[in-house]
Amino acid sequence: MYFPGETELFRTLEVRAADHAALVRIPSAPADKARLPSMGYETILERFAELGHCSTRLLEKLNPSAAWPNPPPGSRIVVPLAVWPEWTRGPAPKFPYGRADVLRVSLSRLEITVFDVSGRLIGLFPCSIAADKNKLPSPGEIHVKTLIRDPNYTYTADHVGKGGRIVRHIYPPGPNNPVGSAWIGLTIPTYGIHGTPFPERIGRAESHGCFRLANWNAVKLHSMCSVGTSIVIEK
Repeated sequence: MYFPGETELFRTLEVRAADHAALVRIPSAPADKARLPSMGYETILERFAELGHCSTRLLEKLNPSAAWPNPPPGSRIVVPLAVWPEWTRGPAPKFPYGRADVLRVSLSRLEITVFDVSGRLIGLFPCSIAADKNKLPSPGEIHVKTLIRDPNYTYTADHVGKGGRIVRHIYPPGPNNPVGSAWIGLTIPTYGIHGTPFPERIGRAESHGCFRLANWNAVKLHSMCSVGTSIVIEK
């Protein structure tokens, strides 16, 4: 439940019993993760932080008296007022935030800027890049190859199984999936732009190779792209 009228910067949400019922426990073993029906939120703290497009640390500071990480049903939680377009009350248009003509990925500024066909800036997203500079793509133009909303994730174990068999596990979709809530595959093999369950780590050089965005930004950028959208990698 949304309680309007507090300020223009924040809104108040009520924790519901349904929010608690939707929580999951994510085990540590890869095989057990692969058996989950989904990789949903483990805590109310995680769920409401993403609703407010903020880190869990910020949400705790905004609500210091809440019984974190799982305040009971009926608790009122103040969250930042994320931008909720009018179409959330009805069917969404095909490109609700504008259609991207070109994405520019700056390796030095750790950001992705988005321009429409007229050259107008329509998006700017902080991102994380590979910690290993050898895994960074070379400057130049590539393109969007695939677009997947709520992707699964194939985990490959470091060790080899019995008989020399490579051990792989497929994790189900969900916000706590390692690639988050959206995948934008690139024309560089195995490389993509995707979400993450750890938004507080965005803006660093620490990923394994892909470009990571906060889940809410990955979903937004996903909605702006088409297969074939141009991506320019810049130093």
